Amino acid sequence: MSNVAGGPQAGSPGALSPGALSPGARAASIDVLKATAEAGKELDILIVGGGVVGAGAALDAVTRGLTVGIVEARDWASGTSSRSSKLIHGGLRYLEMLDFGLVQEALQERGLLIQQIAPHLVRPVPFLYPLTRRVWERPYVGAGIMLYDTLGLTSGHSRGVPMHKHLFRRGTLRAAPSLKDDAFVGSIRYYDAQVDDARLVVNLVRTAAHYGAHAVNRVRVVDFLREGERVVGAKLENQEDGSVFEVRAKQVVNATGVWTDETQAMVTDRGQLKVRASKGIHLVVPRDRFQSTVGLILRTEKSVLFVIPWGRHWIIGTTDTDWKLDKAHPAASSKDIDYVLEHVNKVLKRPLTREDVEGVYAGLRPLLAGENDSTAKLSREHVVAHPVPGLVVVAGGKFTTYRVMAKDAVDEATRAMDERVPSSCTETIPLLGAEGFKAAWNRRGRSAEEAGVHVARVEHLLNRYGSMAHEVLELIAEQPELGNPLPGADDYLAAEVVYATTHEGARHVHDVLTRRTRISIEAWDRGVSAVPVVAKLMGEILGWSEAQRESEIRHYLARVEAERLSQQQPDDESADAARMGVDDIVPLR
Repeated sequence: MSNVAGGPQAGSPGALSPGALSPGARAASIDVLKATAEAGKELDILIVGGGVVGAGAALDAVTRGLTVGIVEARDWASGTSSRSSKLIHGGLRYLEMLDFGLVQEALQERGLLIQQIAPHLVRPVPFLYPLTRRVWERPYVGAGIMLYDTLGLTSGHSRGVPMHKHLFRRGTLRAAPSLKDDAFVGSIRYYDAQVDDARLVVNLVRTAAHYGAHAVNRVRVVDFLREGERVVGAKLENQEDGSVFEVRAKQVVNATGVWTDETQAMVTDRGQLKVRASKGIHLVVPRDRFQSTVGLILRTEKSVLFVIPWGRHWIIGTTDTDWKLDKAHPAASSKDIDYVLEHVNKVLKRPLTREDVEGVYAGLRPLLAGENDSTAKLSREHVVAHPVPGLVVVAGGKFTTYRVMAKDAVDEATRAMDERVPSSCTETIPLLGAEGFKAAWNRRGRSAEEAGVHVARVEHLLNRYGSMAHEVLELIAEQPELGNPLPGADDYLAAEVVYATTHEGARHVHDVLTRRTRISIEAWDRGVSAVPVVAKLMGEILGWSEAQRESEIRHYLARVEAERLSQQQPDDESADAARMGVDDIVPLR
């Protein structure tokens, strides 16, 4: 393996593992995209948007044998797809809305992800549904969860999770001793699955690149190219150096989520899909703040509240409120945080306080607009449209069903192509790191001995990189100091910063601290202690000047301060104003 930790040569395409999103691979992809302006070199499909649906569409299209480019204005998964509840689930509450088709589809995808597509990233997690009424609630909720389990069997694939189980008061307290004795009369334990959403997206992009897709982040669409009514490509701006170039494609897929209205408006105002943004916030608290071996699902007057085990932490959320302010950085207000704490404290013996909160994050759901004023009641179904020739738009949906959305979007795009295009095959394609994961997990003790690290470190790497974990361990073998944990974030190693930069497309410090790792929400100081080390490691690979390195540090510190300030504000407007005090991107010098 090449010396990936030192110098620009580390980023040369072909020198790294398959699908590596290295600096050199990014530059090579830009060259390929620029070349499409020449006659006869157009792409089959250009995908705009680097969230989970765009990344899924890139993998779907390239594995059908098509030539594919995917561009993202900021970082991979920097919008909705890194700020979810981290769940892969059918959605119990949609059963109550009688949306059986959506639940069934999502449960089928859950089984595929756990067992075939991403077993290294998606894993079962148990939840308690507390029961508070004595006679009628258990049979009513039990019938719903029985249906939930049964719908998961209808795909022909195994469900991938155990069946539900009824617990009485004593069994409930054994599973979750920190619950108030009078908060329930019993419970039902059932299983769903969880995922590090941002890691799944980066993994999708890497897998698409492995099969031949040209993937470029930090490139923004400034306009679409037209020939008459037909869209034939896009004009792009490289946000790292300000250069502008054109890309031509037979079909363009718009997968921009909550930005769908803005990107559509560049082309047409007819037959548009309308997307409303709904804000959901989550709190992160240490695992020791209350005792439970399972997660919780709690009913609120508006929606449901999840308490989700997350390594050495709990994730608690979410809210569901209309959001019409800045879409790039939705802000959590003091009111949002109090709402979540108030509802979770209704069932805990020892209430959580603001001092228990390590991290806070807010994200936006892209909901298809309807007549209903409540975003909580809008459908999570997705829609694919072809508003003008050459442009396909996909909107709505859930993170769990990204693969179906991607398939439907590419199906629509290929209908307009002259040649016959094979059907989707992504249900049979494991992501990078999935193949050999179980074998790598079984030999984790030996791997730890060979690498000279604790087995818990190897397990951590396997749960993040799957069978590619050995590539991170090789970095440590070459440079032992990379085996040191990052300051203030003991769960993460310096080698992971290097790997994020050389293999996972990280371009800036906040890419690493907020998405390649989750230090920004898991560390008490939100990554402030780790910033200098991260900036030094990244700067050596990306060739940053001293001024650029200092600029990256200042920018991240300002982000943290702006987010803390926004979370002290009483309402959305003042929280948004506080968060918007920091620019989004730091251009490379």
